[in-house]
Amino acid sequence: MRHLLAAASLAVLAACATTAPAPAADLPDAPLAPVREAVLPKQAADAYYVQAAGAVEHRIEARGVKPAKNVILFIGDGMGVSTITATRIYAGQSLGEDGESHVLAMDTLPYSALSKTYSHDFQIADSAATATAMTAGMKTRSGVLGVTSDIAYGNCASLPGTEGDSLFELASRAGLAVGVVSTARITHATPAATYAKVAHRDWESDTDMRGASSDSCRDIARQLIESPIDFDIVLGGGRSKFLPKDITDPEYPDQKGARSDGRNLVDEWTAKDASHTFVFDEAGFAATDFSTDVKVLGLFEPSHMQFELDRDKDKAGEPSLAEMTKAAITRLSQDEDGYILMVEGGRIDHGHHAGNAIRALEDAMAFDAAIAAALEMTNADDTLIIVTADHSHTLTISGYAKRGNPILGLSVSGEGGEGGSTGDGLPYTTLSYANGPGACHVSGKDKDGKDIISCTRQDLTNVDTLAPDFRQPALVPMYSETHGGEDVAALASGPGSNLLTGVIEENEIFHVMGRALGLIPAPATE
Repeated sequence: MRHLLAAASLAVLAACATTAPAPAADLPDAPLAPVREAVLPKQAADAYYVQAAGAVEHRIEARGVKPAKNVILFIGDGMGVSTITATRIYAGQSLGEDGESHVLAMDTLPYSALSKTYSHDFQIADSAATATAMTAGMKTRSGVLGVTSDIAYGNCASLPGTEGDSLFELASRAGLAVGVVSTARITHATPAATYAKVAHRDWESDTDMRGASSDSCRDIARQLIESPIDFDIVLGGGRSKFLPKDITDPEYPDQKGARSDGRNLVDEWTAKDASHTFVFDEAGFAATDFSTDVKVLGLFEPSHMQFELDRDKDKAGEPSLAEMTKAAITRLSQDEDGYILMVEGGRIDHGHHAGNAIRALEDAMAFDAAIAAALEMTNADDTLIIVTADHSHTLTISGYAKRGNPILGLSVSGEGGEGGSTGDGLPYTTLSYANGPGACHVSGKDKDGKDIISCTRQDLTNVDTLAPDFRQPALVPMYSETHGGEDVAALASGPGSNLLTGVIEENEIFHVMGRALGLIPAPATE
């Protein structure tokens, strides 16, 4: 199939043609940006890479591209279009405003496209394949990171020769500052796509490798510490993956590290040189001067960081996504050569998997606050900002709820509304999922006092659907709600943003960033 893709590249280029906003000659002069040597990455012959490179080159020929000094890639994990809409309404209603007409920070970005998220082998992909598409420019198999689709999932022996170069590696080699921020474990699929090459996304520590040789395949946490990327700042969760099993967590006395090899990767980070430092709580974060050349590894939880809804309840304390984004931009801006930064709202996805829309929306609001902070701190003349999702979820917004109805509430129709009654006479929520744990509920107690679980429609008449732990109803019972397969939004501003229009392949995002930064060359023409 990959050979067919390569052979069909000319046809794809023709199909990608759109009306050009302005030819290259008409673009205004861009501010002076560093001149960089473009380098072909290892995966340049991959058919998916070739196809995407050609599609982006076609748009550059028609529209031109301004050079970018910096790039910030915002990934709202699982933030499909329905999540953006629900977040907009929820954010406005939370402020006491009209939610439907509220404007998110991401809504203000002037360019937009629809991004196709399928992977090499899955119609509905996971975060590993989709993040790799954006960071390395090629589609690959679901469940793997930083490698081409020639890899065999979970097979160490198939790894050699499949490794690609991420844009973060190319940037680091070119002397740019490099950073990654996430509310998930920093070894989780999306942030790990910036640096890891692995046949199984779950190999976050050596203990997770399930019999695979840690000599021939390095776990993801180890790859971060041993990475050729000279990371200036890494902020997120996942402390346990860096600490050995006999080390007590610095915040939680009842928890220990996860590593079986005895290596303390946190100590290995700080031992690199005097500029490398480690922080694990809000106090350490606040005490760090990010306007210096300090190189910061911040791991604020043993696993994922707290949901935004719960974050203030965390006694240990941890910074918000917006605060981490500000710190990262402050630190990376010290480099006159420019920078590349990934910021992931990782727990949007986790809220959806739990069928718990309020936590997903709260984290999406926190994600949007981080975008607002970045827009305020950067200049659209030299910084390309892209806001997108790796994939969607099955969240739906349905019914005929009247204007101003709580987005997390029951779908209450206004005067003239259609289809307000249900076949079984029971009310329903505006937000629901196609599948997930919300399909079942506790309907009572048996004679022994144990919960009776029912997977039939629940009467929500007297149920508080705005409660933090309420799970939206779902159609198909599943322990964990699944991803959705529809296209996601890609929103952009700054140099190179004019290349993100129409319907694109997800891996074209890499090529837009790489060409704007001048890190990858135009594809060769025959």
